[in-house]
Amino acid sequence: MLPAARKAVLGAVAIALVTGLAACTGGDGGAGLSGALGNQLGQIGDGSTSYTGTQPGLAGPERLKPGQKPPQFVVFSWDGAGEDRAKLFARFREVGKKQGITMTYFLSGVYLLPEEKAELYDPPRHKRGRSDIGFNDTEGIKATVRELRAAWLDGNEIGTHFNGHFCGPVGGGATWSPDEWRSELDQARSFVKNWRTNAGLPRERSLPFDYDRELIGARTPCLEGRDNFLAIAAQQGFRYDSSGISEQIWPDRKHGVWDLSLQMVPVPGRAFETLSTDYNFMINQSGTAKGAPACTPSGETRCATD
Repeated sequence: MLPAARKAVLGAVAIALVTGLAACTGGDGGAGLSGALGNQLGQIGDGSTSYTGTQPGLAGPERLKPGQKPPQFVVFSWDGAGEDRAKLFARFREVGKKQGITMTYFLSGVYLLPEEKAELYDPPRHKRGRSDIGFNDTEGIKATVRELRAAWLDGNEIGTHFNGHFCGPVGGGATWSPDEWRSELDQARSFVKNWRTNAGLPRERSLPFDYDRELIGARTPCLEGRDNFLAIAAQQGFRYDSSGISEQIWPDRKHGVWDLSLQMVPVPGRAFETLSTDYNFMINQSGTAKGAPACTPSGETRCATD
């Protein structure tokens, strides 16, 4: 399974505070059709994914009354969405169910690709088979698929965090062209749509959604390369992107997709703001990436998560 050292990627939660952002998805349905199946129920391709109808558990929008002040919405999202020995995916999915909230899981496609099939991944500006967050093994893929399946049935969204999580000036996402982002996205979709074949798990239960139909939101690794990704996002069917940094302002559209950036929020008792991620909260609260000793019983960081 995925090593615990990757927890920062698997369990990076981002919290966007959006004042008055109304949900765009009504009823229980997805947006548009993927073409191959249309509205026909059934498995797709090798059976890694299926179209099972409208997604359960989605809340419908409520129109504001004249003069009614828009509420503040708190949007929770997770980067990576792989299940490892720490079982953070399962833990926070259950937290969501208990609290009656749904979230977005931005899935890294390589978490559905086994290590022995690493050569199937051809990342932009890196050698084939390279990933800065590694790959997975059979048991890890089974666990990740189990949580993805349950998350979607709970009403959560499955977005994309792309694949190899390359950052920085040497081959990172900021250096990629629109065509390279298109290649990265095509591969992320392929790993989700073909995990049964790639992992040798033909009898495992299918994911209950058509990923081509469901995939409408993205966050680039390290929030890099956004401009060139946005150049292709709308034509690839995306309705929003969450790869930017902004103040707490009303969302707007950029290049035809909604800008749902991570936002800067005040730090209580301090004279500055920080990016709305659990990592930033922990650093500013504890002063260390390892967490304050008083908050880490049995070695598990709790300050930023409980």
